[in-house]
Amino acid sequence: MARAVTAPGKKKAPASAAPVRKKAAAAISKKAAPMKGAAKAPAKKTTAKMAPPPKKAAGKKSAAPMKAAAKKAAPPKKMAAPPSRKAIAPKKAATAPKKAAPKKAAPSRAAPAKTMAVQKAAARRIPAKVPPPATRRLRAAAVPVKRPRPAAAPRPAVAAPAPAPVRPPQSFTVSHLNEADFKMDGLRPYALYRDLGIAAATSGLAQAHVIRFIPPTTDEVRKRHTHTVDLQLVYVLKGWIKNEFEGHGEQMMSAGSCWIQPSGIAHTVLEYSPDCEVLEIILPADFATEEVA
Repeated sequence: MARAVTAPGKKKAPASAAPVRKKAAAAISKKAAPMKGAAKAPAKKTTAKMAPPPKKAAGKKSAAPMKAAAKKAAPPKKMAAPPSRKAIAPKKAATAPKKAAPKKAAPSRAAPAKTMAVQKAAARRIPAKVPPPATRRLRAAAVPVKRPRPAAAPRPAVAAPAPAPVRPPQSFTVSHLNEADFKMDGLRPYALYRDLGIAAATSGLAQAHVIRFIPPTTDEVRKRHTHTVDLQLVYVLKGWIKNEFEGHGEQMMSAGSCWIQPSGIAHTVLEYSPDCEVLEIILPADFATEEVA
């Protein structure tokens, strides 16, 4: 065994202390044995050679340097290994629904509100009262029985319109001006009539003539009268004539004026010019004239 080297200037320990030191060194070496085995593997990577442990002969004073050396030679603590991709995958999958959770949770939160509103509405509804059997019988008896309606009476047949009377055929005719054709054979004794031959050509359908008034205007001219006709049209060719019509008052007609006298209208010839001539067309050719007081 090597001798313990003491530092210069220090006193040697007494011989009686040797056994105590040996026991202490043995205890320290037992404790340091597992640490040495654990430090063997990493020691190859960190340092090429490791200092030999202190000898057991060293005393209490040499134990402190051994503890310090053991602390220095202790392997560094292993860092926690980064989690594997498999371990990370579940976390990502777990976080994915968290983003979509608010969107899906919106309708689920609103659902209870609807159900509560429906429950409240159902609670407010009053159950329909079922009438007793006697009331049901009375109601059934009060319902009128539908009876078949009697057949509608047949409507009277509408009479077909009477066919239009067949009129005789008309013939072509022409009348030229001839002073000898003006004659006093007409309705009015104070006028000359020129027959245009329309009555004969239409078989009595219409009458047309030119009336030339003879002056002066007398009381015979001013007699009030009516005509029963289908049509009466008057056109002034020369001069002027003044008439009075029932409901329309006095009317002054001059050359170029034209009017229609409805059937039965009362009228009076008041005055006319010395050269007055008119064209008169009447349907039918034969008509009735009545004086009105």
